[in-house]
Amino acid sequence: MNKPIRTISLFCLFLFLALMVNATWLQYAKSQDYADDPRNRRVIVAAYSAERGAILVGRDPVAESTPVDDKYEFQREYPEPEKYAHLTGYFSFFSQTGVEQTQNRVLSGDDDLLFVTKLVDLLSGKAGKGGNVQLTIDRAAQDAAYEALEALPGEVEASVVALEPDTGKILAMASLPSYDPNELASHDFSAVDSAYKRLDAREDEPLVNRAIRTTLPPGSTFKLVTAAAAIENGLYEASDEVPGGVSYQLPQTSDDSGLIDNEGRECGSDTIPFEVAMGNSCNTTFAQLGVQLGEEALREQAEAFGFNQEYFEDLGPQSVSNFPDRANPPQTGQSAIGQFEVQASPLQMAMVVAGIANQGVVMRPYLVDQVQSPTFEVLRQTEPEEFSEAVSASTADQLTDLMVYTVEDGTANPAAINGITVAGKTGTAQSGQDDVPPYAWFVSFAPAQDPQVAVAVMIQKVDGVDRGEIAGGRLGGPIAKAIMEAVIQ
Repeated sequence: MNKPIRTISLFCLFLFLALMVNATWLQYAKSQDYADDPRNRRVIVAAYSAERGAILVGRDPVAESTPVDDKYEFQREYPEPEKYAHLTGYFSFFSQTGVEQTQNRVLSGDDDLLFVTKLVDLLSGKAGKGGNVQLTIDRAAQDAAYEALEALPGEVEASVVALEPDTGKILAMASLPSYDPNELASHDFSAVDSAYKRLDAREDEPLVNRAIRTTLPPGSTFKLVTAAAAIENGLYEASDEVPGGVSYQLPQTSDDSGLIDNEGRECGSDTIPFEVAMGNSCNTTFAQLGVQLGEEALREQAEAFGFNQEYFEDLGPQSVSNFPDRANPPQTGQSAIGQFEVQASPLQMAMVVAGIANQGVVMRPYLVDQVQSPTFEVLRQTEPEEFSEAVSASTADQLTDLMVYTVEDGTANPAAINGITVAGKTGTAQSGQDDVPPYAWFVSFAPAQDPQVAVAVMIQKVDGVDRGEIAGGRLGGPIAKAIMEAVIQ
């Protein structure tokens, strides 16, 4: 064989080997990635022609597949659409969101947990059916959360999260405005496209789950983190006197931009009891505590509760709650009262109060309780997982006492429940824009000495309420109360 023929032969051999390697890579190594890719239309068409598993709250489906007379055979339906839209998400020909996306392999029947079920169906000649996903949601709590948000006047942008403190189970998660996922699951693709474009174009962002996607200044609810840091670092005990005052000039400042006041609340002229500072939500107290602690100690405490981290896997994407790095003393003072660059989601603030309620231990939040076979056999049960020990049990007890005082004698009184001791904290955060009203926050848990539920309420916008009337306790307190009562009673 002469050299040119040998060269061509080797080149052809190389091309053949490259083709085989590429085919092996595509069909074996990358096959699962392509199958899972939401842009894979063949997979979606196949999924539309199979009976998808149900998403359950208790034994009731909040998403299910029903037979239809078209080429796709099954239609995805959402019996209580707007109440659960941000949890279930939607399953459409174009995309999936929410639990429909994160648990797609279970719901479609492709998860390895369903191998035996698929094999039995194959051998018996039955059409395959996906597995079920049972959520941690407490129906009474979800009803209370959604109905309380809907009762707010006018156009509302708000969210609520309720957690079981000792497990991390999400008992309620509601967000307004909401949307009807049935419109996006339709087999009329032109109608789906029109519906999506309409929803996506709205300024109030109904497709956004504000519970995990929206982060805003948490205002005075963040004072719980500041108080935790002050007690953990040995600066003060809950029974101590703390700095008060009508106003406080932040260090390194000399004008009104660095002047902290209490917006008319009584905070003494020198020192005041710690419980009064918390109960009256004294900005001058907590700004001074922040400066005394310093940026590093305050940031480490915030991160112990979950700030600057991702921790939620059952829905996505999650916006990370922020505590600023390398803040100078005046910025730290502002951060200590939940302003400057501090940003938190409702889920994050629910984790803060749930951690306090759980003797300082923060549990990782989760939404998927069980994965089940089509016949409701439990294939996987989620086990509670510790996320962090944010504070000691002693510090948690002291913070609880401060929060109980705030409900019984302070700004959080609207959440009080007859016969039950409630721990709570209000928050009103400035938006930073003159034409945008402040944000109202409320966090609480109950019963205080045997906590069953921890709640965070965030109200971003509400019509029909004067700017001066917006306050965390006035708006958020009754919502938190309704949810706590639904769980406890």
